[in-house]
Amino acid sequence: MQVRMQISGLMVDPVTNMPIVILKDDSGEHVLPIWVGVYEANAIALKLEDIAPPRPMTHDLLHDVVGQLGAEIRRILISDLRDNTYYARVDLERKGEQLSIDARPSDALALALRADAPVFVETSVLELAENGTDSSSEAERLKRWFENLDPEDFSKYEM
Repeated sequence: MQVRMQISGLMVDPVTNMPIVILKDDSGEHVLPIWVGVYEANAIALKLEDIAPPRPMTHDLLHDVVGQLGAEIRRILISDLRDNTYYARVDLERKGEQLSIDARPSDALALALRADAPVFVETSVLELAENGTDSSSEAERLKRWFENLDPEDFSKYEM
């Protein structure tokens, strides 16, 4: 089963200084943080803030290429979590044919914003992320940190 989620915002992990994309479902029952690279976070932030760069960035280019080839980005699926790494798929449709492309979640999310495509997460991924894949102190620290986040913290990512 899959849960539809929205990109709630971006923030920076105070320990690692790495950007985090925050996904939330409509009910607020599930929150999924995904650590991403600085460049991908910048691409996501530009779209979230409705800032149009003077020239197309990589994700804009890819979105335009998909469209010019007669395909449409139908949805993004965060499909797996293995060894603390998330996996994603970009589902396309072209002339009635369904295509599914392997992608990093950060790139898939940047594309979802450009295509106004829905984002889904497998429930098994949510369960692994919410219950932790290990019992390390780092997993516990992160769990406590996300439980205590204020919604205003979600907008504390600066480009």
